[in-house]
Amino acid sequence: MLKQVMAGAVMLALAQMAQMAQAQQTAGNDGVDAAAPFVLGTVTVIGQREQAGQMEQQVGAQVSRAEMRRFNRDNVGDALNLLSGVSLSTNSRNEKTVAIRGFDARQVPLYIDGIPVYVPYDGYVDFNRFTTSDLAAIQVAKGYSSVAYGANTLGGAINLVSRKPSARMEGDTSIGFGSGSERQVSANVGTNQGLWYLQAGVSYIDSDGFPMSSDFRPTATEDGGMRNNSYRKDHKLSFKVGYTPDGAQAGDEYALSYYKQHGEKGQPPSTNPVGARYWQWPYWNKESVYFVSQTRLGDAERLKLRLYHDSYDNEITSYTNGSYATLKTSGQGSVSGGRSIYNDRTNGGAVELESFRLAAHSLRFVVSYKADEHQELDAKGVRTTWYKDALWTLGAEDSIALDAATELSLGVSRNELRPDTVYSAGNAYTLPANQSATDLQAGLFRKVGLDARVYATVARKSRLPTLKDRYSQRLGTYIENPALRAEEAMNYELGYQGNVQGAKVEAALFYSDVKDKIQSVANVSGVRSQMRNAGRAHISGVELGLRGSAGAWLDFGGNYTYTDMRNVSDRATRLTDVPRHKLTAHAVLHAARQVDVVAIAESNSGRWVSNTLELGGFTTVNLKAVYRPLPALTLEAGVANLGDRNYALADGFPSAGRTWLANAQYQF
Repeated sequence: MLKQVMAGAVMLALAQMAQMAQAQQTAGNDGVDAAAPFVLGTVTVIGQREQAGQMEQQVGAQVSRAEMRRFNRDNVGDALNLLSGVSLSTNSRNEKTVAIRGFDARQVPLYIDGIPVYVPYDGYVDFNRFTTSDLAAIQVAKGYSSVAYGANTLGGAINLVSRKPSARMEGDTSIGFGSGSERQVSANVGTNQGLWYLQAGVSYIDSDGFPMSSDFRPTATEDGGMRNNSYRKDHKLSFKVGYTPDGAQAGDEYALSYYKQHGEKGQPPSTNPVGARYWQWPYWNKESVYFVSQTRLGDAERLKLRLYHDSYDNEITSYTNGSYATLKTSGQGSVSGGRSIYNDRTNGGAVELESFRLAAHSLRFVVSYKADEHQELDAKGVRTTWYKDALWTLGAEDSIALDAATELSLGVSRNELRPDTVYSAGNAYTLPANQSATDLQAGLFRKVGLDARVYATVARKSRLPTLKDRYSQRLGTYIENPALRAEEAMNYELGYQGNVQGAKVEAALFYSDVKDKIQSVANVSGVRSQMRNAGRAHISGVELGLRGSAGAWLDFGGNYTYTDMRNVSDRATRLTDVPRHKLTAHAVLHAARQVDVVAIAESNSGRWVSNTLELGGFTTVNLKAVYRPLPALTLEAGVANLGDRNYALADGFPSAGRTWLANAQYQF
């Protein structure tokens, strides 16, 4: 009942506000891609005393809404791929995953407005399921991140920042079409009345699949043309209402948000018949309620509060073959009884006290709590698995202004994992002991001139094991290990950010020493494997970035990443899924006052996906034309993978060949 009421409220708001906005249309094409961020949803190292609308942080990267629109990044995975240090991949369930400087999604958690949203059971996220139409920006912290994120930020954090209206009336609506009979519709509307504000959005993506490259050679499980079983649907509703009792500039703010996501997807079978699974996901649903607030406690302190509830429900059905007519209930490629049903729940909150009372100090104290619950049901609806965990974090950080140009940032946190319930049908598990880990970090930042700085950071970070790490038997091929310990990493970085002759330049050297790495160890009990703290890895690399313009007619930019990953504990076993070299470059040609031509190229070197198989490198080029017949109306048409390159990010799962798109967006 709640979701019907909320959906009705959003649609009513969209209709009424669109009518009210007819007399308030904004001019200029910059506004089409602009969206003010929900500043309470940003997470920064506290030394930067942020002002409304600003999102700068000491170390990290950001994808703006303008960039998501310009390069047609409709899901979070593709948006993140614009950044240096980020590499896309595909896991065994054909879900889009990302790695940040070699750390996977379990080690670099996903957040929405500072609230953790990764799946409780395994810590992973399918980044295809998170659309970008209602986002203002994406923050990425690499290696060094605020203690306010809480536990498990071994390699950093990814924060999706929602919108907050800044005008009395604003909004946009878009419609798009593409290859594979893809249809996209989205609408966002907002109003800021000073005392209160409202932001609402809906989005819909429906695709029958994607075309493969004409260079693909058919196999027994894939005949080419349209990729088998690659359909998808993603629907999203978002709603936020905020209260600012003394006006927007006073500082006090209270916001309640609601999100509803519904997804359906087919999982294309591996093109290698030996490893083919015939799976479909009838539903992949997420429903969330978030409360975020800030209250001033006099002139020197402020209290921030985050409370949240998330529900994650999904089902996998396994079939005997590509007709998807008969459930496969046992054997390789099957799930329990032909249907695997997950019901996960998360409840939690965080309290932050920030103080600027001491001269030259910016202090933050954080207490956070996260309770995760995972249940599995079989095809008959019988509960076969029930796990519950609680995660506590107590942290503090201080940014100290050593002088007008130099800042020292220090942080510490203590994280504790407390198992609560362990039940698995047919397994006599006992409740394991509590586990804990301590994170420490320090950063030194020095301004150089008016618009440049250099910095050095070091951070000891940890990741406590997920429920899946400890208990999953992976369809009978593994044995559990409830005694798994936390992974730990020492992350070091030296960097420069500044402007050189009008161009923005960034450079960073990074190095991570990862120990007690959780990885699979084969043949522990007969032919069965086990997850153990058996690994140590060294990850090092370089990131370079450049962005600028050549007069008023051309904008350009790009970045390069070099990543070297070494398995120190077992040099015969490779670390996988991250290319050694990645390069992106883009150009925006302002061909006429109302016409732009946008090109972006990406090149990846080869990547190892197993100990014996290295996939070839690839280069793709995307090209589109943009026409603005009216200041508030944008029309565009383009082609992705212009050269129809046949490439893959994972063995057996080729990416799309040449595809086309056509979109229209109207800003009011």
